[in-house]
Amino acid sequence: MIGPGTGVRVYLACGVTDLRKRIAGLAALAQDGLRQKPASGAEFAFRGRRGDRIEHLFWDGQGFCLY
Repeated sequence: MIGPGTGVRVYLACGVTDLRKRIAGLAALAQDGLRQKPASGAEFAFRGRRGDRIEHLFWDGQGFCLY
């Protein structure tokens, strides 16, 4: 599995996120809701309504990865 390196900041979005949003929607949430640049190299975690699913958004230097 390829993942972010050591020392990467991870931001957890509090509350419920609509996981039907894809990369553009989650990047907008990271920028507006968390006040962070989505392409900063940090990892952003979003929780679904039921609490049994999460999505991670990560900029790898060439583009976004959505796990």
